[in-house]
Amino acid sequence: RPQPPIHLLVIPKGAYVNFDHFGAEATEAEIVDFTRVVAAICAERGVAPGGAGEGYRLISNSGESGAQEVPHMHVHILGGRGLGRMLEPA
Repeated sequence: RPQPPIHLLVIPKGAYVNFDHFGAEATEAEIVDFTRVVAAICAERGVAPGGAGEGYRLISNSGESGAQEVPHMHVHILGGRGLGRMLEPA
């Protein structure tokens, strides 16, 4: 499947292993700041819905079953075109 035109990684400054570790151990200020940075990047890159963008997808792989390859929490921002469904309806 072709990669979307926009594929960015956003990584928090703290040493968090995965999303669960970040949620449990990060301060409220770190969580709020990270969330706002992700939103600002989406707006800056023109993928935030409601502006010029049509939307985006955030992905954070956690653990072996989640296909996490890098042991540091990060999110992928995917956008720039329609991404389709991740799963087909049952």
